[in-house]
This record gives sequence, structure tokens and C-alpha cells, in this order.
Amino acid sequence: MRHMNTILTLTLAICFVAMLSLTVQSQQQDQAHDHENCIHAKGFAAFKPEWHFGLYEFDRRAVGDNDVLIEILYCGICHTDLHMVAEHWMPGRFPMIPGHEIVGRVTQVGRSVTRFKVGDYAGVGCLVDSCGECEMCLKGEEQYCPKFIATYGWIDRDGSVTMGGYSNCIVVTEAFAIKVPSNVPLERVAPLFCAGITTYSPLMYNKVKPGDKVAVAGFGGLGHMAVQYAVAMGAEVTVFDLKEDKREPAREMGAVCYVNLRNETELEGLDNTFHLIISTIPVRFDVDMYLRMLKIDGTMVLLGVPPSDQDPTLQAASLMGRRKIYGSAIGGIRETQEMLDYSVEHGIYPQVEVIPIQKLDEAYKNISEGNVGTPTGNSQFRYVIDLRSLE
Repeated sequence: MRHMNTILTLTLAICFVAMLSLTVQSQQQDQAHDHENCIHAKGFAAFKPEWHFGLYEFDRRAVGDNDVLIEILYCGICHTDLHMVAEHWMPGRFPMIPGHEIVGRVTQVGRSVTRFKVGDYAGVGCLVDSCGECEMCLKGEEQYCPKFIATYGWIDRDGSVTMGGYSNCIVVTEAFAIKVPSNVPLERVAPLFCAGITTYSPLMYNKVKPGDKVAVAGFGGLGHMAVQYAVAMGAEVTVFDLKEDKREPAREMGAVCYVNLRNETELEGLDNTFHLIISTIPVRFDVDMYLRMLKIDGTMVLLGVPPSDQDPTLQAASLMGRRKIYGSAIGGIRETQEMLDYSVEHGIYPQVEVIPIQKLDEAYKNISEGNVGTPTGNSQFRYVIDLRSLE
């Protein structure tokens, strides 16, 4: 009997080893097959923490059952891109291809994809994945998922480093792709997937309504979007900035008042004025000055994030009168689709300058010096890369 048990044990062990071997072989074959089907891509990358870019070739993952392959047509340049490349917030992973304001054409779909077909237009924002199971994901606020995966400079589920939109294509699960109509100006749609949703989300969260007094601090890529949305919602909008030649564009977008911070007389009498202040300022600034401008129960939302060595400070006394301050990060995928639909319905788009990818270094220099949106006639507040220039 003991001999039979030994034989049975050995037989089961051999079977187990054989099954394990077959499983390993199958996984290796699948990996080899996936590698064979990887998407060869190219883009412009930063190779170290400097605002200098060069051509870089790499592989995107193979298109899975739930994935779409998007030929990138346009990608906006966000101030966050500058911070990430320069390691203002955290160490970077290089080579780094930034870009999270992406719009393009679907050229391949996985067999389980239902929302897109080849030829459709799609957008990709700051996120390409999340856990899908936590409280925030279930609420449709994937941007606050502790396991979110950013569009570039992040570790993907397969261990690779994500690469962004300064490239010719991207593979993303359909759940993180935004449906884009075919009858819209694609070059102006691209920045909506960061600048648009980042400003739309806090305005909706604070339930801005007709008659509300809203201030926008900083009139650049984010600020000029915040103004347009707030005006469309019926708010009385005041803009704060440092450049006099932004006064007329702010008025043209519907602002009732423009305050040049270099003119102290324009700051007089503004305490206890605003229901909501949206700050898009990406450098150190006087937070207390703005907090004093809030009405009782007013709210200030921080959207711009300065480098870690330029973090602003505030005095507790500035919060007296139940004034509130908090930060907001983009929006979930569902709200991003809502933002795009709202933008198209109301004709709200960024003012952009389309550039070839070869002008990236120059664009970064201009953005860092605040020289985007200093108009002489037509105002431009966002650089957008035409990815056809990559070929």
C-alpha cells in the first residue's frame, strides 16, 4: 500500500511538473507573440533633466483585446511637461517622451473593443490606466486612484515606462480613450484633455452659476480656459495677471475686469469680493492676498503646482471667515468626456499656436519665460505639436 502511495505521489508530481512546463512554454510563446506584435514607434524625447529634445525610437505594447491604437495627430504642450522633464517635483525616468494632451485617429482596435472603430477620432489625457476597483475608481474619479498610471514617465502594468504624446502613436485601453467628434478643430481639441478638464472640473464641483463672482489668477494655458468656462456658466469673471497685453484678450473672452498685478491701484477694494478663485499660477505667489479677496464661505482652488522649492505659504489668519482652499487634479474619464461634449456644444476651445516638433526646445523656453499668450492681434495661449512633422 505504501508502495502504491509512493507511485501515485510520483505520478502526480510528474504530471504537475509537465503541466507547469507547458504553462511556462505557453507564457513564453505568448510573450514572444506579443513582442512580435509590438508597435514600433518614434517620438522626441528628453534624455536628461534638460529642456532639450531629440529623436527616439521605441516599442509600444501590442494591441490587446481591450486596446486601441491611435495615430497621434496633435499633442499640446502643458506646463506640467516642463516640470516633469526638469524634475521639479520628483526624479524622472529617462529617456522621457512627455505629452498628455493627445488627439488622433484610431488605426487598430482589439477584438473586445466596442466604443471605437478604425477611423474614429480619440483623445488621451493625463491617465492611461487605474486599478478600477478602489473607491475613487468606482466613483469615476480615477485621477485620485492610488494606483493610477500616468500617460508618461510612469511604470505601466507590464513593467515598461509609459511614453507620452510627443510621438507618432499610442496604445491605450478603450476605457481611457475619449470619443472625439469628426467635425471639430482637432488641433484645438488636444489641449482640452488637460487644460480643459483641469479647469472645467473645479468649476463644476463648485456649482458655478449665473451671478457668481469668479476670479482667475494667471491668464495662460489653463487660465484662458477657466475664463471661457466660467463665462459660459454665467459667472462675472475677473482676471489677474502680470502682462498688460493680456487685458484685451481677457475682455474678448467675456471677463468683466482685468487686474494687472503690477498696478497696485487696481488691487484696491477687492477684499471680500469673490465666491470662487481659481489659481493657475505655476510659481510661488502671494496666496494670502487672494484669500483675503474671498467672501465669507468663499473657496480658492489651486490648479498650478509650482516647483517644490517654490511652494507658496499662507497665514492661518487669511482663512478666517470660513474661507477654504484646496487643490484639484484634472478629472475622471467620465467627466473628461462630459467636458469635451460641453466644450463642443458651447464652442469653447483653447487659442493655440501649432508648431512642428522640431521647435520643441524653443517652445519650452518661451513657456518657461511666460511668453505664450502675449498677443499682437491673435492671442495664442497653448503650443500644439503637429505630429505630421515627425515624419
